[in-house]
Amino acid sequence: MKVEELTAKILENNPKMDRYQLSIAVAKRTDELLNGATSKLNVSKNVKEADLALMEIAEGLVMIEGFSDIKK
Repeated sequence: MKVEELTAKILENNPKMDRYQLSIAVAKRTDELLNGATSKLNVSKNVKEADLALMEIAEGLVMIEGFSDIKK
């Protein structure tokens, strides 16, 4: 799924969240992944961490602290 589609899916499912809050959430999860956190998705290893973070948030697999509006 394209980045634009994932972003639209997240924002549609979380009406109280705006794109700026989403970018912060993606940045936090990307930082976690870069610092050794394991992914909750089973994808190939050539996926960039930022894309992986966005996919995890879109699927509701991760909860970023401070963003309690995100549905699981």
